[in-house]
Amino acid sequence: MIDWWAIKAVMLGASVLLLAGCAPDVSAPESTHTELADMAWGDGTSSPPEALAFIREDVPAWLEPQAPFQIVDNLYYVGSKGLAVYLITGEYGHILIDGGLPETAPMVLGNITALGFQPSDVSLLLNTHAHADHAGGLAALKAATGAMLYASGGDRSALEGGFYLGSEDQTALRFPPVKVDEEIYDGTLIHRGDMFLVANMTPGHSRGCTSWTLNVSDGDKELDVLIFCSATVAANRLSGPPQYEGIVEDYRATFAKITQWRPDIFLANHPEFFGMAQKRAAQLAGDRAAFVDVEAFPSLSARLQSEFEAALEESE
Repeated sequence: MIDWWAIKAVMLGASVLLLAGCAPDVSAPESTHTELADMAWGDGTSSPPEALAFIREDVPAWLEPQAPFQIVDNLYYVGSKGLAVYLITGEYGHILIDGGLPETAPMVLGNITALGFQPSDVSLLLNTHAHADHAGGLAALKAATGAMLYASGGDRSALEGGFYLGSEDQTALRFPPVKVDEEIYDGTLIHRGDMFLVANMTPGHSRGCTSWTLNVSDGDKELDVLIFCSATVAANRLSGPPQYEGIVEDYRATFAKITQWRPDIFLANHPEFFGMAQKRAAQLAGDRAAFVDVEAFPSLSARLQSEFEAALEESE
C-alpha cells in the first residue's frame, strides 16, 4: 500500500518544510542500482500515475509553464512555475542544473529555444539531488541534448536506479533512471572556457545532495551565486531506522558548513524558497538588482536548522 502522507511529505517538503512525522514507516535496506534497475519507472517520459495525479491536484505549479528569463549575466531560469531548472550558457557548451519532472522536460527544451539557444548545445547536466521532482526529467533531457551527466557518488545509485534511497518500495516516488557519466565530489570544479562552477556537498536531504556555486558579472560587479540543494527533512526518517546510515550526522555537518554562507544571489530548486515570483516582478519593474539579497540564505538556513532539530527531537 502506498503511504500518501509519505508522498505528500516528499512532494511538498521543499514548499512548506514538512517534518519527519509525515514519513513512511518502512525499512527497506539500501540496494544497488543494478539490483533495482527493473523497478525503475517508465520510459523516461512520464511519472508514475499515482504521483502525477497527486501533483496535478496538490502542486499543479510543478507542471505549469513559466516564461524563461535571464536572472543575471549568463544565468537563466528555464524551469516550470514550481520546479526550477537553471541554464548557464557558455561558448564551449551550456550547462543545465536539475531536470524537473519527466513531464516538464519538453517545457525546459522549449524554454531554452525561446531564449535563443539550442538544446543541442547543452553539453552537461548537473543535479542538486536524486528525488523525482528534480531528477525525473534528466533521462529525457539527456536523450534530447546528448549531454553528459555529472552527479555525486552519494546519489548515483538512486539516479541510476530511479528510486528514493531508503524508500525503494514506494512506487510513486520512482522516476526514469539515468546513467551518470562521471562522479563529482566536494570541491569539484566544473570548467568550461571562462565559466566556473563548484560542487559543494551538503548531504542530508539526500545522501549526495549537492549545492552549486558560481560567480556572475553584473556590469562592473562580480556576484556570488548559490544554487542550494535543500536541507529539509520532508519524508526522511531520522531514526527507527534512519533513511540511510549517517543521515543525522550529514544534516549536522551540512548546517555547520553553510552557517557562514552569504551569497549575493540565493537560488534553489523550488522557486518559493527564494521568493522568485516577487523578485521576478521587481526585475520586470526595472530593478536590475532584484535577485541580489545577501540576507535571504542566512535566514533560510537558520530556519531549516531549527526545524531539523525539532524533527530530530520528535523522532527520538
